[in-house]
Amino acid sequence: MKQQSRPLFEVFVRSKRGLDHRHVGSLHAEDPEQALEYARDVYLRRSEGVSLWVVRSTDITASLESDVDSFLDPMDDKDYRHATHYKLPDEVDNM
Repeated sequence: MKQQSRPLFEVFVRSKRGLDHRHVGSLHAEDPEQALEYARDVYLRRSEGVSLWVVRSTDITASLESDVDSFLDPMDDKDYRHATHYKLPDEVDNM
């Protein structure tokens, strides 16, 4: 009898408040709730984060690296879009 495979989920962890979630890996689970439990057990064993996201891999739509020239508009002529021109207060350290 062939066993049905469980959906694949991508796992994202935020290491501390104010930082972005980062992709840390993938896992198989029956549903999102089980995926959160598995992700907690695997990726937060030693308090490595404060928040978890799990997303079904099939729900992610991504561009291809080979399409970068036609898909993304070069930002070289738009300096104002880069945060290098802004002075941040000393107490802001997570940007």
